[in-house]
Amino acid sequence: MSSKRQLRLGAFMRPVSIHTGAWRYPGAYPDANFNFAHLRRFAQTLERGRFDAFFMADHLAVLNMPIDALKRSHTVTSFEPFTLLSALAGATERLGLVATASTTFDEPFHIARRFASLDHISGGRAGWNIVTTSNPDAALNFGLTEHVEHDERYRRAREFFDVVTGLWDSFADDAFVRDVESGVYFDPGRLHVLNHRGPHFSVRGPLNIARPVQGWPVIVQAGASEAGRQLAAETADVVFAAPSRLADGQAFYSDVKGRMEKLGRARDNLKILPGAFVVGGDTLAEARRKRVLLDSLVHYDSAIASLSGMLGQDASRFDPDGPLPELPETNASRSARERMVELAKRENLTVRQLAQRAGGYSGLSFVGTPAMIADEMEEWLVTEGADGFNVMFPYLPGGLDDFVDEVCPELQRRGLLRREYEGATLRENLGLPRPENRFVARG
Repeated sequence: MSSKRQLRLGAFMRPVSIHTGAWRYPGAYPDANFNFAHLRRFAQTLERGRFDAFFMADHLAVLNMPIDALKRSHTVTSFEPFTLLSALAGATERLGLVATASTTFDEPFHIARRFASLDHISGGRAGWNIVTTSNPDAALNFGLTEHVEHDERYRRAREFFDVVTGLWDSFADDAFVRDVESGVYFDPGRLHVLNHRGPHFSVRGPLNIARPVQGWPVIVQAGASEAGRQLAAETADVVFAAPSRLADGQAFYSDVKGRMEKLGRARDNLKILPGAFVVGGDTLAEARRKRVLLDSLVHYDSAIASLSGMLGQDASRFDPDGPLPELPETNASRSARERMVELAKRENLTVRQLAQRAGGYSGLSFVGTPAMIADEMEEWLVTEGADGFNVMFPYLPGGLDDFVDEVCPELQRRGLLRREYEGATLRENLGLPRPENRFVARG
């Protein structure tokens, strides 16, 4: 199997592993989630492996599960994304730095300024993961007594995007003349005042920072619902998808890319990266043993809490040894709930078995030798199930080191992964165009 296309690789860091048992794995760093020295090492390892980006997931609530489950979570404490990624910008040279920022509980001016700053500090390597925050407990930290309704969150997100990108276009790229002789610092004719008035926001502008190095930081989106797919087709440069099977990935890929074409966007201007949990070993049997050991480290209290979060309701009320009952609609993430319901039906899992999968990782997994992992990744790329992957490591640092030292060289031998970065910015390395300023024409 061969392909002229190359894989795009993000690293899903939370800021370390998504797996609940990762911190307990033999040889893992238990404090990695809140240890900058470790995180700096991880970012530098990713850059050595020629990854496109370090993607930091984020959450806006701690008390989002029963305390018996929470006490077992290594993500109960983690750095604020912009602070961490700004620090990592100084420790890396080419690695993209993608931060999660909520459109539900923040304001567009704040987000526009933070990402513009990160883009300048990093020399053009920032990316914004647009989320609508599905966790209802987060609402309680922002003056609300109940969560914002699902479709309303997406309507707000669409307008939020328009405001943020409009603010990024406040100044033309050549607005800052800094003419020492005349004493003119910037050309007022190259400035645009947004004056946005909409259903959700009233924002005058302009943004008090120069236009980002990339024009706009890379726009990342992760929703798989109808509203999420449409938002991605309209706005995203990268989509972090969650199909667990190749056929599902191909259907999602075709759907979103088709929506893009209807909107007049080129298909290659959006990269679809499914999340892939990767466990490697010298043999298939060894890799499987690693996965079994890792999953065994997830306590049931933690597993059932993870399942509750994905379903948007308290799964501890269900019979643990019975099938998953019918579920009413909620304001939780629809894509996560539908994925778990489909998994339970497809594999005829009990609630206990489903919880164990939720507490570990229930989505797409590549478990095997480096060659086997490369085979699967190549198949997804060639058959248009993906443009690359958002890789999830089973534990740190071992799982990351194994991937970079063994899987990356295998992908490079096949011509599927770069040996050197193409450019200095995240957009250049992803093969994405730099957006033109919407308001101020080129001088």
